[in-house]
Order: sequence, then structure tokens, then C-alpha cells
Amino acid sequence: MASQLITTAAGLVDRHGRVATDLRVSLTDRCNLRCQYCMPAEGLDWLPSEQTLTDDELVRLLTIGIERLGVREVRFTGGEPLLRRGLASIVARTKAIDPDVRTSITSNGLGLKHTASSLARAGLDRVNISLDTIRPETFATITRRDRVHDVIDGMAAAKSAGLLPVKVNAVLLRGVNDQEAAELLRWCLDQGYQLRFIEQMPLDAQHQWSRAEMIVADEIFERLAKQFVLTPTGRERGSAPAEEFLVDGGPATVGIIASVTRPFCGDCDRVRLTADGQIRNCLFARDESDLRAALRAGASDEELAERWRAAMWVKLPGHGIDNPEFLQPQRPMSAIGG
Repeated sequence: MASQLITTAAGLVDRHGRVATDLRVSLTDRCNLRCQYCMPAEGLDWLPSEQTLTDDELVRLLTIGIERLGVREVRFTGGEPLLRRGLASIVARTKAIDPDVRTSITSNGLGLKHTASSLARAGLDRVNISLDTIRPETFATITRRDRVHDVIDGMAAAKSAGLLPVKVNAVLLRGVNDQEAAELLRWCLDQGYQLRFIEQMPLDAQHQWSRAEMIVADEIFERLAKQFVLTPTGRERGSAPAEEFLVDGGPATVGIIASVTRPFCGDCDRVRLTADGQIRNCLFARDESDLRAALRAGASDEELAERWRAAMWVKLPGHGIDNPEFLQPQRPMSAIGG
């Protein structure tokens, strides 16, 4: 019965009734920052190039996802997606499959000053930028690179190119930047950017994440409420990960993504494709489904679609971080893609 349901389902449906329409595509596991909550100072062993999907392989899988499986939004991630050669071409080819599919990137913003215009011309709709602080010394502490001004310049270039809204993702680290939350929000409001704070998740390569040390959503709210009046927007969140609040009556908002303490797994509509062609039905999944091997062995589009459906069907009801037996994924965030 289960296999029949998988076969006849038009889209990426799981056994709990969720439908995945938001595809996160990792283009590379490489990154030019060394954020301390993500990877060690010396970096990681990167994927060999022959294991990474080629542009043609990637576009073929995107075509299957969009035309056969109901994908309506594609987010290009990394590592750092701006390090992928031919990114603008990949965006343009994705838009050519279906111009109504929304495209975006999650980036550290370092190379955006030089690429924002070309990405906009290729059809990219918007950007998410990871920025935990606007203070140069704090930025250097977190990322082990003194390049905050390059990120800020890249964000301005994205705004000028019409890649809107420019969303900012920030992680607060206890004793590092946790007292800068209100400062960062004020700056984003002044610049016209949309800020979302994200609870630190157990996805670091070093496996040193500690729930006792993380800044949780309630603490984030308390820090912001000392300087701002925050009120719920009243809008249904749906599958969006962020709880949004009006700032000082609006219209500007700030979001808090509480993946750990207030999981939203029941409404999840996301699926992930890694740079080496593995389907991950959950950010915290311990298992993957290999599409690259099947693709390179000559599988048809429908065979690949069926493998993809089967991978989604067995998605667990939740990530299980609160379970005593929870284990971090073997891959770190840089290799999974946000």
C-alpha cells in the first residue's frame, strides 16, 4: 500500500501528509569563512570535484523536481554558493524551466558586490545573507576573517540590484555577540533589511554544540524587548520557519527561528539536494538517498522522480533533538546546505 501511495502521488508527499515544495540546493561544500559554530579554523576536507554534480546534472534534477514533483521554490545554498562557477547560468537555466518558480540564495555575501547585478539579470529573485554582527572585531572573532565591510557592501549591491527583500540571518553566541542583538536589529531597520535570528543548531563539524550554551528564542525576545516593542503580526506562519513580530508597531518586522525550542516540523515543506546529489528529507536526517549514482547509471527521469518520492515518503515526523538518543547528522551544515 505504501509503495502504491508513493507511486501515485503527484508531488513530494510524506506519510504524515506534508508536501515538499521548497527545494534547498547545495552547490558546493566550500566556504571562504570559518564561522566557529560551523567549522574548524583549518576548514574541512572538501568534496572531490568529480563527486559534485555538474551543471547539466543539476539542471536535469531541477527539471524533474519542478516539472514532475511540484517544486515551487529553489534556494541555492552551500557552503558558499557564490563560489560555484557559473552560478548565474544555473539560475537562468532554472528560471527557464518555469519562470514562476521563485529562486534565491543563502550566502555570506562576500562576493555579492561583484555578482548581484548579473544574478538579478539571470532571474534570481532575492537573497538571504548570514550576518551575526556589524562590529568588525566581533565579526572577525566569529568568522575568523576580517571582512564585515565586504558583506555590508554586498548587501547594498543586492538591494540596488532589486534582489528584494534582502533577508539577514543571525545566530547569537553566548558571550560573543549576544549583547548585540538590538544593535543589529536597529541597523537592519535603518538599511531596510529583514532580520531573522536563528537558534544555534547541532550542525557544527566539531560536534561541540551544547543546548545549555545556546541562546534560545525566549532570550532573544527578551534582549530585543529591552529596546523595542514587539507584537505578533497576526499572520499565520504556515510553513515559514520564522515567528514574525512587528517592531514598534510596524510595518517593519523581525523574525525568530526557533528550530530547537519551538520546532515547526509539522508544517515543514522543505527537501534538500546536496552538492554530490544526495536527497535529504530533513535538515537533521541521518540517512540520504543517492540520486547521483542512479543518474550516472542511466536512470530515466521517471525513475529518478520515483527515487525522490520514495526518499520523501519515509521522512520522520520531527527532527528529534529533544530525544535522549538524538545524534547529530554526520555531515555538517556546510556540506548539507541550509
